[in-house]
Amino acid sequence: MESKNATITVQTSIKADMNTVRELRTNPKHITNWNFATKEWCCPAATNVLKPGGVFCWRMEAKDGSVGFDFTGAYDKVIEKELITYKMSYGRLVKINFLENGNESIVKETFNIEGIYANEQQRAGWQAILENFKTYVESTKQ
Repeated sequence: MESKNATITVQTSIKADMNTVRELRTNPKHITNWNFATKEWCCPAATNVLKPGGVFCWRMEAKDGSVGFDFTGAYDKVIEKELITYKMSYGRLVKINFLENGNESIVKETFNIEGIYANEQQRAGWQAILENFKTYVESTKQ
């Protein structure tokens, strides 16, 4: 049986400066453009109060309307251009590290696993969203 505190880490390297990465990762008008794992899903609405104790709600749903949910939680730590930690509404913890590497930015997300889906399925889903974010950032002109 998996430990309740077991984690999975996903990461990507993005060809963009840290200011751009941070803005597109945290601004609701941008979150709605990348926060989904496949083209069959969308994120039609997002609110984001990025500060310790601030809350977020990102609506994620299938484009055909067959299923959807609100991805919600509250921020614990916010360190500009370095770190964001939050707790999802049902208790799982997430840590996002931002690292500069020359003219690229690395985004590394570590999250507590949950017991419903296989670990590899969770990793694949979170990595797909992160890759969608990378594609969005690299195709967006700031």
